[in-house]
Amino acid sequence: MRDDAFPFADSIPQAKASAPYRFVILTLDSHAAGPAARISPRLTRDFPGIEVSVHAAAEWAENPTALDAAKKALSQANIVMTNLLFLEEHINAILPDLTAARQNADAFVAVIADPQIVRLTKMGDLDMSKPASGVMSLLKKLRGSKAPSGASGQKQMTMLRRLPKILKFIPGSAQDLRAWFLTMQYWLGGSDDNIEEMVRFLIGRYANRSDWQMGTAKLPVEYPDVGLYHPALQQRITTRVADLPRPTTPKGTVGLLLLRSYILSADCAHYDAVIHALEAQGLAVIPAFAGGLDGRPAIERYFQSESGSCIDTLISLTGFSMVGGPAYNDSAAAVETLSKVDVPYLAAHPLEFQTLGQWAASTQGLGPVETTMLIALPEIDGATNPTVFAGRHGLDGCQGCASMCRSNSDCRAMAPCHERVAVLAEKAARLTRLRRTENANKKVSIVLFGFPPNAGATGTAAYLSVFESLHNTLTRMKDEGYTLDLPANVDDLRAELLKGNAEKFGQPANVAAIVSVEDILRETSSLSEIEAVWGPAPGRVQADGRGVFVLGKTFGNVFVGVQPTFGYEGDPMRLLFERGFAPTHAFMQFYRWIRDTWNSDVVLHFGMHGALEFMPGRQTGLSGNDWPDRLIGAMPNVYLYAANNPSEASLAKRRSNATIVTHLTPPLTNSGLYRGLADLKDSLSRWRQLATDDPARADVLALIRDQAAAVDLTESDPEKLWLTVLETEGSLIPDGLHIVGRPMTKETAEVMAGMIADLSQEDRDRAMQSLTTDHEL
Repeated sequence: MRDDAFPFADSIPQAKASAPYRFVILTLDSHAAGPAARISPRLTRDFPGIEVSVHAAAEWAENPTALDAAKKALSQANIVMTNLLFLEEHINAILPDLTAARQNADAFVAVIADPQIVRLTKMGDLDMSKPASGVMSLLKKLRGSKAPSGASGQKQMTMLRRLPKILKFIPGSAQDLRAWFLTMQYWLGGSDDNIEEMVRFLIGRYANRSDWQMGTAKLPVEYPDVGLYHPALQQRITTRVADLPRPTTPKGTVGLLLLRSYILSADCAHYDAVIHALEAQGLAVIPAFAGGLDGRPAIERYFQSESGSCIDTLISLTGFSMVGGPAYNDSAAAVETLSKVDVPYLAAHPLEFQTLGQWAASTQGLGPVETTMLIALPEIDGATNPTVFAGRHGLDGCQGCASMCRSNSDCRAMAPCHERVAVLAEKAARLTRLRRTENANKKVSIVLFGFPPNAGATGTAAYLSVFESLHNTLTRMKDEGYTLDLPANVDDLRAELLKGNAEKFGQPANVAAIVSVEDILRETSSLSEIEAVWGPAPGRVQADGRGVFVLGKTFGNVFVGVQPTFGYEGDPMRLLFERGFAPTHAFMQFYRWIRDTWNSDVVLHFGMHGALEFMPGRQTGLSGNDWPDRLIGAMPNVYLYAANNPSEASLAKRRSNATIVTHLTPPLTNSGLYRGLADLKDSLSRWRQLATDDPARADVLALIRDQAAAVDLTESDPEKLWLTVLETEGSLIPDGLHIVGRPMTKETAEVMAGMIADLSQEDRDRAMQSLTTDHEL
């Protein structure tokens, strides 16, 4: 008998060989469904009656029958293997069933899961629900802190392989602990061979059948913890970049971060589609993977060089944060690594919590858990351009676009969303081109806002002196080599934009171009939807019956434009929820002209905020049918945004693919009191100085109540009114507008630093240095 074949204890009653024997795998997603389906015929030959089923917790929210199936399978399970259950809603839904299954199963194995799940492990003499003793106690001491660490996944995988070799020589219950570690190793090396041997291994050691107990299982096949994948490679996996296909004259290089588990389980159709789409753009692709849900080893080995970076753009296709996966994220470690690479970092995600068809039919897009895991956590790392690129098909496939995809797999395999993959590849190509193009040849569009319209507000933004900030920005761009004709001063810049030929066309700003009706009819694919809301092209907004006006002015290779009105000027948030709404003809043609006629390499939205990110469509996980995506397309989008409004900035990031660059808000000052409140304070002060038995108090109190009502204060107690007035007087408000590129004066910074409570001298000095230094331009 081999050293890794384990006879089961003879004292346990034997089950009848004719009964089905159910091996149940419960995990987060369905990537193991393919291996389970492919190995079943081989297992059946040696284990008649064996049934291997895989149940994915990610399916339960959108498909309650999947949860019912998992519960039923657990109630009949002979061996349970569960992992990757961390989310509270998944644990709450299935924990009672797992606990019940543990009582009757021949073995219950839980690895890489929430502690309350792992504690259910019961394998022979190993019972993790009991206090740690012996070898388990020693291992806990060696493990140290329970807090997540920044140690790389590669180091953790190395330790995982080492422990079974150590435990092999320790007799007694240590052999069950060794079996637990080996099971984890089989699972993490999740190829067909390893999943098959994992089942054989656990059956051979724990199955309550005498004729199966003498079986043998091969030790886990070890695959590279860090490596490269490409569908054109004979073995699919390599560790050498030189083995990868490469265009003769690539337009740039894109690094891809992939999940090792999908590659080993041969669930790679979605990865293949992205690789092929990027290569079709003329890009060299380096698709790398790393184990342990930590992308840093792959980045350090394949994307970094002594001079910095050997790629132009980095895309994560994992759907997780860079370090930590679904359980936690170490954003500080991710930021440190990404800062060294210093290239655009995009996050694309496969759907696991709903099918592609469900997503396509959804008006919301992603659910709360998906938004947190797939978008918010990668954002903390620094990821941009969140893009759904794949998922699993339900029985009806996906009817979200013209492709009308159908499911072609019986094992719930991953499938690409071809429309989104094409957009993702174009985004990467544009970002790569932007990085490689000399500044002198870059074409830049800068978008200003005018809100409310027709009120002299063109070129305004919250907290920002737009034209002074714009002139400073253009000056710095010219110094950096951009080709532009810079107006001599701020007043000239304002005049060229807001006057020019504006009077001739009856518009609030200079007309840079006219998009003809013929052009609109020929080039606008979504014309019927716009006309259903705004009438025949060109409409009435910024139009003269023959075409649509594009407002703005070109300054060499820089176009400064004014975003058109959007229809609901009194309530931009209404755009998000208005069904059947569409942007005006002018709004649509403005972005189409920038993107396809002016051929802008990048667009900069200047200040907080415009209407692009509020256009109708899904809130997160947008498709090509959502208006923000139709308008911005794959064009790189940078958004200058006030630093004090991250919540609305997240809308711009998630709905218009914006890379947010924050600017400071104006310095703060005490609000003081305007006349009505000042008069009220005087009356309150007089009332408080009068003796309690003074008859004049009643007259003053009546005056106080009249004055309070005049400034919309309903409080009748004069002492409470006094506190309210003092609080209002001491409130901090912005003082003026911020100018990008102009740091605070020393005097203003001292006032600001003085407003911060409990500031040590060291922190005060650091604050003064930061406030008086230009970090923006």
